[in-house]
Amino acid sequence: MLLMATTNAIGLDPKQAKKLASKLNTLLANYSMFYQNTRGYHWNIKGKKFFELHLKFEELYNDLLIKVDEVAERILTLGFTPEHTYSAYAKTAAIKESPKVADGNDAVSRILNSLKTLIILQRELLDLSAEANDEGTNALMSDYIREQEKLVWMYTSFMN
Repeated sequence: MLLMATTNAIGLDPKQAKKLASKLNTLLANYSMFYQNTRGYHWNIKGKKFFELHLKFEELYNDLLIKVDEVAERILTLGFTPEHTYSAYAKTAAIKESPKVADGNDAVSRILNSLKTLIILQRELLDLSAEANDEGTNALMSDYIREQEKLVWMYTSFMN
């Protein structure tokens, strides 16, 4: 019974859960900035690859929107509050607002940089979640990394 008194509602150490929630809020900020940037790429793309990229960017931002929600819900599951303001996101996120981007190669390059940022953050979360014995966060990050590594390969192939 002593163990139950020293853990949160899902059986995690409260201090470790707080650390995870904080890092997840950083991830949420980056996902939110990336999402909005990708919407802009979708809206403003021009050129020979318009149809292909317009569709790909829509697929990407739809996926990002799902991930924004999943990360926020994971923060809530850990017992904390997800950040929800763009002003806070702008202060926290390594991914910054993009200017209007109409060039496909520029947009894809920015997407690749954003994916790299996310993958690095998610690997940090993998380490933290493994240390906290938090399989829920660990599984989520593992799934995201696998999907995004494939996207990196695909977008890099497009650039070559």
